[in-house]
Amino acid sequence: MEPPEDMEGRSFVEVMSEKYSPENFPYRRGPGMGVVVVPTAGPQGSPMKDRLNLPSVLVLNSCGISRAGDQAEIAAFCAHVMELDLSHNKLHDWHEIRKIVSNIPNLDFLNLSSNPLAGMTLEPQCAEAFSRVRRLVLNNTQVSWDTVMQLTREIPELEELFLCLNEYSSVSASSVTCPTLRLLHITDNSLKDWAEVRKFGSMFPSLDTLVMANNNLASIQDNKDILQRLFPNLRSINLHNSGLNQWDDIEKLNFFPKLEEVRLQGIPLLQTYTNAERRSLMIAQLPSISLLNGSVVSASEREDAERFFIRYYLDYPEEELPYRYHSLVTKYGKLEPLAEIDLRPRCHAQVEVHCEEKVEQTVAELKKQLTTVVQLSTNSMRLYYIDKCSAFGPEEMKYNTRALHSYSIQDGDEILVVPKTK
Repeated sequence: MEPPEDMEGRSFVEVMSEKYSPENFPYRRGPGMGVVVVPTAGPQGSPMKDRLNLPSVLVLNSCGISRAGDQAEIAAFCAHVMELDLSHNKLHDWHEIRKIVSNIPNLDFLNLSSNPLAGMTLEPQCAEAFSRVRRLVLNNTQVSWDTVMQLTREIPELEELFLCLNEYSSVSASSVTCPTLRLLHITDNSLKDWAEVRKFGSMFPSLDTLVMANNNLASIQDNKDILQRLFPNLRSINLHNSGLNQWDDIEKLNFFPKLEEVRLQGIPLLQTYTNAERRSLMIAQLPSISLLNGSVVSASEREDAERFFIRYYLDYPEEELPYRYHSLVTKYGKLEPLAEIDLRPRCHAQVEVHCEEKVEQTVAELKKQLTTVVQLSTNSMRLYYIDKCSAFGPEEMKYNTRALHSYSIQDGDEILVVPKTK
């Protein structure tokens, strides 16, 4: 049977004291790390050491923490702490989390990922303790959407919110907006219906970046006016591994007025295309973006992609042509298909040799004339005479001094040039 303290988990104070003691965390071990903190008025009989080498960024993940410990000691040692990682612990009570957070007055970043918070009620007085946090990570906590909304109402300057792996299939709209939120990272949930995504626009009017990978979103259903109104500041969107399967959905991305970065890989619509076709067709469909799947779209790449787009749809019937096709034809004109040119170096060449009887030309002289044609020196080539009427196959012209007329070359015969092997 495990000891009681193991069953309850460890306290934040215990773990902090152990990890950041001078023995385990030497002073100035790295740049900007190991700030010596000496409490001015430590509690009587405190089990904490006289000093801790605490950095402003505390990483206490996977330490079995389930409770806060003495709040006075947290306040005494953590006044300068700005970032706190408590991911993969055993925190399941918002009251214990409040005891930690409320005693760190300069806390800007808080990571509570993979703590068992499913079904845990967050009371208003607890939520107020998070008011100074600007970046909050609640990945894989199964925290309810109502709790998320309560936190956004109590955090007046929240800028970044991470809600991945929380099994959300729907969200409820809030009458109170969060005007400061810039980044919403909500990947690996089950938000398939655009009606749910639409709510983010009204709740987070200043949203700059929306990361929705691995949600299997089926389509983008709103029209231009609604999308412009709901997401007026959206600059970047990530829809990797969504369920989009219509070019109409891609065209609707153009309705976000400030959109400049798109990430769209692993969607059904693009599965039948080659990698080069996917990128070119996407760039041509999205004239305002400057970043596609993390790569910069240069001016020359855009022009090549738009010209490719026109040629790609040349043989499509009028009723199947996308709207973008007509605007690009207006820009470039109706382009002709590109000629297919094989730029590989040739290994063989067929030539016609015209020789008057009065000229005594030799094999050596023929080789000299062929050097510019086949780009081989006379010492690097073999010549074979192919008599169209002969059943014996090619005859090597191995004697340089032999006259050409002695081969009785006729119209339609061939001379084969082969590079010598080393």
